[in-house]
Amino acid sequence: MASSGRGERGVKSLVFMTLLWLSLVIAILFLMTLITNILLEGFARLTPALFTEYPASDPDRAGARPAILGSIWVIATTAVLTIPLGVAAAIHLEEFADKKRWHNRFIELNVQNLAAVPSIVYGLLALAFLSAIGVQDKNIVIGGAFALSLLILPVIIIATREAIRSVPEEIRQGSLALGASQWQTVWRNVLPSAVPGIATGSILALSRAIGEAAPLLLLGALVFVSFDPNGLLSGFSTMPIQIFNWTGRPQEGFHELAAATSIVLLVLLVVMNGIAIYIRNHFQTRW
Repeated sequence: MASSGRGERGVKSLVFMTLLWLSLVIAILFLMTLITNILLEGFARLTPALFTEYPASDPDRAGARPAILGSIWVIATTAVLTIPLGVAAAIHLEEFADKKRWHNRFIELNVQNLAAVPSIVYGLLALAFLSAIGVQDKNIVIGGAFALSLLILPVIIIATREAIRSVPEEIRQGSLALGASQWQTVWRNVLPSAVPGIATGSILALSRAIGEAAPLLLLGALVFVSFDPNGLLSGFSTMPIQIFNWTGRPQEGFHELAAATSIVLLVLLVVMNGIAIYIRNHFQTRW
């Protein structure tokens, strides 16, 4: 007979599961309370003016147009910079790198560790790099995209490697047996099969990046922008930065605007995560 303190029905297991579910319930309650408060406070300010007007000293005339456009510019540039590089690095590490070599193992270990580094550290790294190459005005779209690219690059590499690993080895062996080279096997067989996992991981990584403010503030991102970003060298603001600015203002109207912008950001995050789930479920191949 199993001891009362061991096994799935033991006292310790039951206590652990109870605490685990209690923690989950408390976290969900806090999250739902926060979302409810944001909806109640900001829903009335979800008007066309929020998307068409520029920030102003009067909350009744203020909007988040530059921040919304800035977020689009920065995230789009981040995706262009990061996804090809992350996928290429993952392919090399998983399919071509000699895992017995110490430097390859060292790179793999660092990629895993870098995925857990706080975002502010990547802001410092981007700031140091831009200063080293002589960039005077660091509050530019390409500078913010570079900082966010450093943030999500390890995540994309790890997600892509996991997607590649999920492809059965028999597919590789069959392709090689038919005379294809290793690169042809990867390009024509492995990579297409791994696309759903790669796309899902990339979208989730970009979802994390779009909500970051700390690295961009460190680069001197503007909190009051009265113009639309129009290029990679243009100044910018983003929705998290605009929310940060409005929540620090004493007027209640700015707090309502911050809540409304938070709703827009939450909707965008839900849509991105929904797209990731759809891609995973619709295109994933069952082996």
